[in-house]
Amino acid sequence: MDQTAFLIGFSVMAIASLVIYATGSKTFPSRHHTLMHASVPFIAATAYLAMAFGFGNLTLDSGSTVYLARYADWSITTPILLAGLVMLAFHEHGKPGEMGGFLTAIIVLDVMMIITGLVSSLAETAAAKWVWYLWSCAAFLGVVYLLWGPLRTMAANRGSALAGAYNKNVALLTVVWFIYPIVFLVGPEGLKIITDPSSVWAFLVLDIIAKVFYAFYAAANLEKALDHTRRTGTVK
Repeated sequence: MDQTAFLIGFSVMAIASLVIYATGSKTFPSRHHTLMHASVPFIAATAYLAMAFGFGNLTLDSGSTVYLARYADWSITTPILLAGLVMLAFHEHGKPGEMGGFLTAIIVLDVMMIITGLVSSLAETAAAKWVWYLWSCAAFLGVVYLLWGPLRTMAANRGSALAGAYNKNVALLTVVWFIYPIVFLVGPEGLKIITDPSSVWAFLVLDIIAKVFYAFYAAANLEKALDHTRRTGTVK
């Protein structure tokens, strides 16, 4: 266990949560995005604190360690990030129940991706590990399809500025999220190409990008788009 990485993760996430909320917009229609993005690193900080104290850290017979707090974190924070993208795609529009349908579908796929990833990490046989890993990847591809297919089309109907903000945000999050299963695959829970400390540090860097950097990046893109629509009146 690399406690230094966990303590750094806790410190970065805790401070970032405060900064994101303090600097974020508190007015409609941006305030809910501020609250959501501030909550993500707070949840991550809680997970890193748990891992630092060894809570939920399981050592398997194979010698690899499974960090249950990490999966608990992902099962909450990734749906929040996806919800932000869905709300941006709709931007206060859509038929009654339509946004709820997309939210349900994408969150179910996302949570199933996390759960099946956890099952893969706990599997002791190579066959079971691969089956559950590939099933987790299938769920992830379902999430990607919704983001880049119907939701991207929905965002395009909100005007070029908001569509541009959506495309930038979803592009960054997709690229970062594609790296997570690669780190999992080569890490101690997968092919054991890299060591546990290396895996911990890699996930820490990815978490900082996906939960801290992305929060500021997404907020800047949204504010720029909203400012454009206010000046031009192009929002639909």
